[in-house]
Amino acid sequence: MPQEATRPAADGAPTRAVVLGGSIAGLFAARVLAEAYDEVLVVDRDAVTGVDGPRRGRPQGKHINAMHVRGRVVMEELYPGITDQLIADGTPFGDFSGSVRWYFRGRPVKRADIGYIAVPASAPLMERRIRERTAELANVRFVERCDILGLTATADHAQVTGVKVQKSGEPGETIAADLVVDATGRGSRTPVWLEEMGYPRVEEERTNIGLGYVTQNYKMKADPYNGDLAIIAVASPDVPRGCIFTKTEGDKTLLTVYGILGDHPPTDQEGLYEFVKGLPVPDIHEALKHAEPLDEPVAFRFPTTQRRRYEQMTRFPAGLLVIGDAVSCFNPVYAQGMTVAALSALTLRRHLHSGATPDAAQYFRDLAHDVIDPPWEMTRTVDLGFEGVEGKRDFKVRMGQRYLTMVQVAATRDSSVTRGYMRAAGMIDRPEQLMRPAMVARVLLNALRGPAGPAAVPPAVAEGAGAGDGSEAAKAPVAGSR
Repeated sequence: MPQEATRPAADGAPTRAVVLGGSIAGLFAARVLAEAYDEVLVVDRDAVTGVDGPRRGRPQGKHINAMHVRGRVVMEELYPGITDQLIADGTPFGDFSGSVRWYFRGRPVKRADIGYIAVPASAPLMERRIRERTAELANVRFVERCDILGLTATADHAQVTGVKVQKSGEPGETIAADLVVDATGRGSRTPVWLEEMGYPRVEEERTNIGLGYVTQNYKMKADPYNGDLAIIAVASPDVPRGCIFTKTEGDKTLLTVYGILGDHPPTDQEGLYEFVKGLPVPDIHEALKHAEPLDEPVAFRFPTTQRRRYEQMTRFPAGLLVIGDAVSCFNPVYAQGMTVAALSALTLRRHLHSGATPDAAQYFRDLAHDVIDPPWEMTRTVDLGFEGVEGKRDFKVRMGQRYLTMVQVAATRDSSVTRGYMRAAGMIDRPEQLMRPAMVARVLLNALRGPAGPAAVPPAVAEGAGAGDGSEAAKAPVAGSR
C-alpha cells in the first residue's frame, strides 16, 4: 500500500490519480487517466487481479453480460485487439441485429444486419480481459483487499486531496491524490462524504421497476439457434417478462429470464421451466427440453433505477469526479451500463487534455448531456409504459411511448425500421435518428398495417384467457410467476 504522503505542490512533481473501485467503469477510467497522470491507483475491497470467476463486488457477475455495440467499439478503441482476444477465448460472435432472433410484443422482427458485431462473453471473462489490459499499463497499480473509509480535503473542503483506506487488521492510511474518481457503483458514498464536508446533498431520481431475473448456464444437446447467435424476447406491458438466450464462450448457452413489477422467475428448476413457458417465445421453452443444466439457477433483484444529478449541484470540490453506476444506474434489462461507462471514460478523457485538474461542473454537465440523457430518457419512456411503474407521464412521454410501439410493430414488416431501431438500441445513433422524416414515414406506413403474423402466445396464457384480447386476465402475471 502506498505510504502516507503530501499532495504534490510544485510544478513538475509526479501526479497521481486514484480510482475507487475496480469495476468496469473504474477500469475504463484508469485506462484514460493513465494518459494524463504519472501514477494511477485502483483501490478495491476485493481481490481483483488474477480472479477468473465472478467476484463478490460484482453481484451481477453470474448473469447476462450484454455490452451494446457502441460500448464494444469504445472498448476496442481503448484496448486495441481485445475483441479478437475474446473471440480467441472461444466467445461466439455475429451481427448485433441480423444474427439475433429478436422478438417484440411476441412477434419476430424483420431481419437486418447493422454491420456491427456482438460478442457475448461472460461477465467474468470480459472483466478479466479488461482488467489484464489495464494492469499492463506501466503506470497503473491495483490496491486490493482495501476498505475505503473516506476522503481527505483541504481545511476549507474546496479541494479533495486523497482518500483514507484500511486493510484488514492494519492501521488506516491516506493515499494522497491530485484526482479521485469514484467508480464504486450504486452504493457510492460520495453523497454522504459531500454532506460531511458541508456540500448540499446531490439530488437523486429513482423509478421503482420491481425487476427480478434468474440466470442458468446449459450445455445444449440439440441446436435451437439454426445459425443465430441468440434469441431475445423483450418484455411488454401485456406480458411483463422477457429473456436472453445466448451462446457464450466454452460452447455454453446462458439463459437470463426476467420479470417486471414483481413478476419474478423462481429459482427452483421446475418453477423456472414453468416461468419460461409463460414467455411469448415458445421456442426457448422447447429448446430447454434439450438442455443440460450446468449449475443452479441464480436470482438477482433490481428494485429501482437511480440517477444522481451531480450536474445540478452549484458547488462541488475540486479534485473529485464520479463515474459509472455511481452516477446513473440503468435498468439492466436494456444493457446500457457498460456502454455508458465506456462513453463516460471518453468524456473524462476530454477533460484531461490540459493537464490541469478537471473542472467538475463542466465534466458533469457534459456527462449528463452527451452520455446519460439520451439512454436515460429512452429507457424511462419504456419503463413508464408498464402501468404499475410510478412516474410522471407527460405529453412527451406518452407520445414517445406511442411512437415506440409503432416502431416495434413496423419492425415486424420493414428491415429498414429494424436497422434504425437496432442502431439506436445499440447506442450507435442517438434516439432522435428514429424521428427523421424518412424513418417516420416508413414507421407510419408499416405500423398502420399492423404487426406481421400472429403473436406467439405463451402456453400458460393460452390456457387461461385469450392473450391479446385486452382482457385483464391476459394482462395478469401468468402461472409460475411467484
